[in-house]
Amino acid sequence: MIRSSRTGRGHADRGGRRAGTASAAVAVLALVAVTAGCRAEPAGSASAAPSSPPASSSPTDDAKPGTDGTRSATPSASTKPSASPSASPKTTPKSTPPADPQAEVLMASGSQGKQVRELQARLRQIGHFDRTPTGYYGSVTVTAVQSFQGKRGLSRTGKTDSVTWQKLLGMTHTPTAAELNPPTTRPAAKPDKRCMTGRVICISKNSRSLSWMIDGKVVSSMDVRFGSQYTPTREGIFSVYWKSRHHVSSIYHTAMPYAMFFSGGQAVHYSSDFAARGYNGASHGCVNVRDEGKIASLFTQVRNGDKVVVYK
Repeated sequence: MIRSSRTGRGHADRGGRRAGTASAAVAVLALVAVTAGCRAEPAGSASAAPSSPPASSSPTDDAKPGTDGTRSATPSASTKPSASPSASPKTTPKSTPPADPQAEVLMASGSQGKQVRELQARLRQIGHFDRTPTGYYGSVTVTAVQSFQGKRGLSRTGKTDSVTWQKLLGMTHTPTAAELNPPTTRPAAKPDKRCMTGRVICISKNSRSLSWMIDGKVVSSMDVRFGSQYTPTREGIFSVYWKSRHHVSSIYHTAMPYAMFFSGGQAVHYSSDFAARGYNGASHGCVNVRDEGKIASLFTQVRNGDKVVVYK
């Protein structure tokens, strides 16, 4: 994301104030593309990496399959339906039980915090949540809760009410520290040799991990994602030149909490979109972190001037 234009530093929209000819306007648009903002982009968007087109549907997609695995043919007008009394009766589909009106909603989409992290860890214990707990209640958590509710005969609301929570508590154990805060979803990469001295934010694109290192030792690691192929995260050696705890992009008007700027408008920052949807999206060049607790801790330790290494 691009930080506020009022600071006058590293902003892609500064050139918009210059009066000039049509060629100057083209130069400004080029500058915007080079500096690369950091708003999260959904997969398949104009700025995200292209994805395979969805298969087209046909008018017969809702036809019932035949016993041999093919779709059953529509009976002709001359064919009379059987009136045999021995024909088996239609099976009535099970109805979804109504939600308990007395149940208090404890957590729902958009909630975040320690209890959400515990919910995710407990769901993971019994196979309903297949990711590292993030502490953010996004679409993945909603689906996991619906799965748990459906298996236990509860209304599939996707919201964690008091009935759902008590049922989950009875089936799981109190999560350990490692279950609540695993190092990363995927193993952190072997540090680049440029990360082995001093205070370094060491970022691997291949492993999609960030390691905070001091004098060659890994202090903490976390999952990260990057810009799309059209707005790539720059690689090389940089340094943190500005920290902004509650930063909001002046171009996209989206939040960039715990932003640590290292190259123009590109920064390491927390992304609620990454926490909710994982790698189904991309940034406009920033390094997104999905674990808010981990980047909050990192933000307090990093100083202006600390080295940043981004490598393949």
